Amino acid sequence: MAAENKKPLVSILAQAGLSRRGTALAQQLGDLSTLTAVNATPAHDSLKFGEAALRLRTLRQEMLTGNLVNADTPGYLARDFDFAAELQRALAGQGARAGLGMATTHAAHLAGRPPRSEPVQALYRTPVQPAIDGNTVDPDLERGHFVKNSFFTESAISFLSSTLRSRLSAITGQPS
Repeated sequence: MAAENKKPLVSILAQAGLSRRGTALAQQLGDLSTLTAVNATPAHDSLKFGEAALRLRTLRQEMLTGNLVNADTPGYLARDFDFAAELQRALAGQGARAGLGMATTHAAHLAGRPPRSEPVQALYRTPVQPAIDGNTVDPDLERGHFVKNSFFTESAISFLSSTLRSRLSAITGQPS
């Protein structure tokens, strides 16, 4: 099925009316010989994706805040995590929500899951300029990561809000 959703890039460019020179340039690009169709089925549910992305962005914001707060703490190691890898784990069901179920001793008990002690695999930053006291936090670098993550957090909120509005519109039949 994946092969059905792919068209050669040259034929897509020719259909779009691209000049011969542009088509010849596209033929020279060997690694872009196929292009995935726009209407391909998404790999993940947009609501699950948005929720996982927002949860992980919030967790990363907390980690970066902790780094900034401890910028003057001797021996503190700056922490972060690989967002893309953790998002893939969360979407595969191995992320912060995965865990062992709690044992219930009565029929009225709700089945729950214990919180994981570490929801993501924390990594330590390699210091650009090591400090004498062993602290690896670079405040300028951390502020840059913080601002960038704040932007992506706002984007995740907007994406999730849009997804919820479109689903509510589909359920009620009213435009949002």
